[in-house]
Amino acid sequence: MNGHERVMAMIEGREVDHLPLMPITMMFAADQIGVPYGQYVRDYRVLVEAQLRTAEKYGFDYVSCISDPAREAADCGAVVQYFEDQPPALVEDKALLADKSKLKNLKVPDPYGGGRMEDRVRAAELFRKKVGGELLIEGWIEGPCAQAADLRGINTLMLDFYDDPEFVRDLFDFVLEMELAFAQAQVEAGVDIIGIGDAAASLIGPRFYNEFVWPYEKKMVDAIHQMGCKVRLHICGNTNRILEGMGRLGCDIVDLDFLVPMRAGREAMGPNQVLLGNIDPVKVLRNGTPELVKEKLAECHHAAGFRYIVGAGCEVPRGTPDENLFAMRDYAWGHVAVPSS
Repeated sequence: MNGHERVMAMIEGREVDHLPLMPITMMFAADQIGVPYGQYVRDYRVLVEAQLRTAEKYGFDYVSCISDPAREAADCGAVVQYFEDQPPALVEDKALLADKSKLKNLKVPDPYGGGRMEDRVRAAELFRKKVGGELLIEGWIEGPCAQAADLRGINTLMLDFYDDPEFVRDLFDFVLEMELAFAQAQVEAGVDIIGIGDAAASLIGPRFYNEFVWPYEKKMVDAIHQMGCKVRLHICGNTNRILEGMGRLGCDIVDLDFLVPMRAGREAMGPNQVLLGNIDPVKVLRNGTPELVKEKLAECHHAAGFRYIVGAGCEVPRGTPDENLFAMRDYAWGHVAVPSS
């Protein structure tokens, strides 16, 4: 099996020759080809080269267009601060929708309009030319809560849930339209799976998650499936209180951060959900030993069962030793995955 076939077989519940390997790498990948991260996020050709080099070196089954959460907001006109060798950052005190009345005149940016969204689309096209059908190609969009926070400001959005719920729904409607247009462009460019990053959703309680966020995540997931594409959900942070809802979204892969016990994810989401993760990316993967990496992966694998993809709880940190990434690879390669009868 090649990487594309391996991941698709796992998603479909078929036997695979070994566990798929899909850690998130961004700054780590840029370091593999010796380029400042500012180039990685601004030039799709650099991103593609770094991802391909990283996947080849460490035996990953996929490549990803992920780089930072500021692409859509930047194309909307948000103030973004760029750095030579760190991820771009949205300027919170200059949020685009600090004045919420501006929402009614905000236009959905064109994913082919020459901005940062198009740069990601071009990455997907180049991946398709180079490794289409060989490695799984992953596109990426922001989830409703994360993107709303990028446009409105995270602290202000948290107050909006209490003070102006109708505005939150209007904002989420805008985000949904924009993200689905962005997803469609990436699907047309050749991605096999769309990652939905909704980190801000881990900061709200189950009441607001179920009332506001879940319905829009569900619309995103269903619409992407209708495009003929798979979906990976990635919500950083402590999601223990919303695990059951995450499982009901119908995503093909759900990432769990290291703050969430893998067993809790399995119990909340049932036996058929493919789970990915979730060793501590700093204490175990970067600072631990190869033996500790394998030990913690074995614990995750045992708790998750057959429907399991090897990865860390979040992004592979810069400075992670080669031997620890190879330990992750060796664990994945050393375990055949067979459905239980």
